[in-house]
Amino acid sequence: MDQFNRRDFITRGLVGVGSVWVGLNQSLLQASTSTKKLASDQVLLGSTGIKLSRLALGSGTNGVNHSSEQTRLGVKTFSDLLRYGFDQGINFWETADQYGSHPHLNAGLKQVGRNRVVLLTKTHAGTSDEMWADLDRFRKELGTDFIDVVLLHCMMSANWPQERQGAMEVLSKAKEKGIIRAHGVSCHTLEALKVAAKNPWVQVDLARINPIQAHMDSDPATVISVLQEMKKNGKGVIGMKILGAGQLTHDVNRAIEHAVKLDCVDAFTIGFSRKEHLDEVVQKMLQFSAV
Repeated sequence: MDQFNRRDFITRGLVGVGSVWVGLNQSLLQASTSTKKLASDQVLLGSTGIKLSRLALGSGTNGVNHSSEQTRLGVKTFSDLLRYGFDQGINFWETADQYGSHPHLNAGLKQVGRNRVVLLTKTHAGTSDEMWADLDRFRKELGTDFIDVVLLHCMMSANWPQERQGAMEVLSKAKEKGIIRAHGVSCHTLEALKVAAKNPWVQVDLARINPIQAHMDSDPATVISVLQEMKKNGKGVIGMKILGAGQLTHDVNRAIEHAVKLDCVDAFTIGFSRKEHLDEVVQKMLQFSAV
């Protein structure tokens, strides 16, 4: 999950676009020539039928051991930030069990209403029993009867469909019962990503993508080609590590221009801890959209 560095943000300001694409092959990017891509745009997530904002509010910057930079803000401060984003039309909230942020999102939902937000969370469950237990616990923690998207978290093995078969079967049943609306994976190796692109069970994929190959599964051209295959197969694709896990906080222009011009992602997620950082990304998505 990405987040801004405060010093970089304060000193950087809004700079021009002239020097943005140094050394990046423009052929990797497919720009729309007809519409702006706004943070608040309601876009379809692949073939799931789910509509959500193009920008997701992430909650897992440096998220491990049920803690993240967002959760360390406290429940009220972070839930107020979620409400601030919602008031700008950003209704897609992205989280995971390992971030410890479910109670924070619960508090945010109480402010805006459950049915007005799309929730995505992630699980490390591998077996059927573990998956059912997680679904029950997650819904209690989030204060909801259903979760829009549940992903198997951090797939690294090319054999993940065999290794996670029990959890996958439960998620399929949960979708039939209306407990979730869509299922899929987040990937952390190229091999796992390629398998996800072809696997018919995957409805949604969360993939690492940025212009400098920071914390990615391969070089941008290779990853983009796999994500394009996913889109061709009707899968919803969500980008993460847009700011390269902090390595692009000094060059947000480059990161955001890259993200908004990709044709292979429906939406992307960034973790924020300050309102002005969210404001900047919203402005830059407008600035760098095709006219």
